[in-house]
This record gives sequence, structure tokens and C-alpha cells, in this order.
Amino acid sequence: MNFSITTQDKKTSARTGLIKTEHGDIQTPVFMPVGTIGAVKTFSPHELEGLGADIILGNTYHLYLRPGTEVINHAGGLHKFSNWTRPILTDSGGFQVFSLANLNKINDDGVEFQSHLDGSYHTITPEISMQIQRALGSDIIMAFDHCPPGKSELDEVTKAVKRTNEWFIRCKNYLKDNPRLYKHSQTLFPIIQGGINHKMREMSIEGLVPQADFGIAIGGLAVGEEKNAMFETIEFCDSLLPKDRPRYLMGVGRPTDIVKAIRRGVDMFDCVMPTRNGRNGQIFTSNGTINITNEKYKDDHSFIDENSNHAFGRMFTKAYIRHLFGVKEILGLRIASTLNLSFYISLIKKIQEVIHLGEFDSWSTSWLNEMKYHRGM
Repeated sequence: MNFSITTQDKKTSARTGLIKTEHGDIQTPVFMPVGTIGAVKTFSPHELEGLGADIILGNTYHLYLRPGTEVINHAGGLHKFSNWTRPILTDSGGFQVFSLANLNKINDDGVEFQSHLDGSYHTITPEISMQIQRALGSDIIMAFDHCPPGKSELDEVTKAVKRTNEWFIRCKNYLKDNPRLYKHSQTLFPIIQGGINHKMREMSIEGLVPQADFGIAIGGLAVGEEKNAMFETIEFCDSLLPKDRPRYLMGVGRPTDIVKAIRRGVDMFDCVMPTRNGRNGQIFTSNGTINITNEKYKDDHSFIDENSNHAFGRMFTKAYIRHLFGVKEILGLRIASTLNLSFYISLIKKIQEVIHLGEFDSWSTSWLNEMKYHRGM
């Protein structure tokens, strides 16, 4: 795997780049649709490719529970199992098991947790997370980390940083001692922790970056902290992280959050928002977000978004899509989710374009000011 910066913005930390993998190239900045259980909800691989997705994300925790590692391994890995031929990144499962606060027991070895499906007991350690991700065959593997809640006390954040740093070494050692199961290579990303405490972030970076071989993730944000503190933390990490490696901000977020993070040097993003919000009737449009289930759209026969890069925006009216949601027709969910993913990916493509043109600073400032008038962005 190789990363090269193609354009560096002169006024901000925004840049474009290219990640080369054995399953294809990834243009950065990049938004990764979330396929938690091996599928981006309601989308076929062909449809995702048509939207311009370079890479999708899967989740170790959920795929481990269903259908199980052996099933995917016997299929030849997650690429073949899901018929997705482009790159895949898998989350380590750390965020999921730590979010099950009432169902887990944490120690320095790993986490014992109860399945949210049937209450059965399981244990994930750094080694087990790597074993699962070896079997999944993802191109980018995330290290197993300790992700504390956003408003944790300093003692808990310190413990999470130390534990995450120690676990990364164990992840590396497992991968070194256990050969890959498929022909393509797999690349490990460490996850920077530390909450919004800059000293803790620095401690995490100092412990992880010298051990990292390629990209680096910023974790532990968008978990309940103040928004301004999140961006101050991203900016602080930008000042310390090496410039020649891709940076991945995990689980963020709203379109405005993505633009602000790109200004601060972030290259990779994932979030369930486009598809989850779409299934609940919230649609991202060039004129802001709309809740299509609102009564005011019942007799609104204007197109949902004439400026959308996807044909659905100019094919279907607000009244029609509201009707589909009202009668619980699956097409309504598909239209909304498609428009949302198209919005995110088109936004990223636009950002790549303006960075190349040297216009990102002025464009992003204007765009963010415009979005202040649109709720939910």
C-alpha cells in the first residue's frame, strides 16, 4: 500500500492524495460508506460503484457475531463474500464493545462482553481482533483500541491511552507472527486516543506514530464532547502527525464537520449518517436538509433536489417521496439513502476539485457560511 500527496492547499492543511491498494486506488479526501454487516443498507456493490465509492467499511464486532468468521473465510474473504471488488476497511470492534458499557468487563488483556443479540459471552483481545480481521481480508485493518466516553475523567482517558498504545504493539506482533490468509496485503492503522486533552493526545501520538507503518486514525471524537473542542483537538493532532501519511477521522460526521476537518488535514471519513438518516426521512440536498415526512411536503410537487448529481433528485418529487415513506414503501428509503450518499460523495469530489484548483480556502469559507442557514448540515 502506498500514499502520495498530489496537491497541498497553501492556506489550510487540506490536501488531495492517492492511496494505492491491491484492490484499487483511493482518491483522498475520501468518504467511506458504512457497510457494518457486510452491506451498505439497501445498496448493491454495482450501485455503490455507480455513486463513485472508492472504499467501504465493515465492522469486526458485527461480522464476528453474524455470520461468523469461518463463514466469511470459507467464502474467500469479505470481498468475495459480498462481491465488492474495491478496497475495504474494517473497524476493530473496539468502539462497539466499549459502547456496551453495561455488557462488558474491561482489563489490560482485552474485553469480555455479552452479545447484544442473544446475551452470549465473548472475549475480544488485540490478538483476537487481528485474527478476525485476517479472516475478513480487509485491505485496511484497524488496531484494537480503548475508546472512552467523551466526558471521561482524566484517569480514565490516561488509562485508555496507555492501554491503546500497548494493544497496538500486540496487534502488530500478531500480524507479524501470523501470515495473511489471502493473496493481497493488509495494512494496520493505529488509533490515536486521548479525548480532548491535548497532553493525552500527544502521549498517544508519541507512543503510536513511531510504531506505525502507514496511515493513522484519530479516534475517540464525536462521542459526546463539545464540537469546538473536537475541532481544536483535530487541529492539535494535525500539528503533530506526520504529513506524509493518510489521516482517518473515525465516525465523523455531518457534511460541515467533514469540510472543517479537511481544512485541518484529515483525509478519510466514515459515518452512518447518510444511510441512517435517509432511512428516517432526512435528506441532504443542495438547499440544506429536509425531513421528507413533514406535513408541508404532502402536496409539494417540486423535485427533491434539481441540483443533485444523482438522477433521483430530478426524477422524484417531495410529495411522492413523502407518500412512499407514509405507506412504508422500501423505494422511499432507497431514494433518500441514495440521494444522501450521492450528496456526500459528490461533496468530496467537489472538495478534491477545488483543492487542485487552489480555491479550497475561499470555497470552503463560502460554503460553510451558506450552510449556517441550513439546519442539520
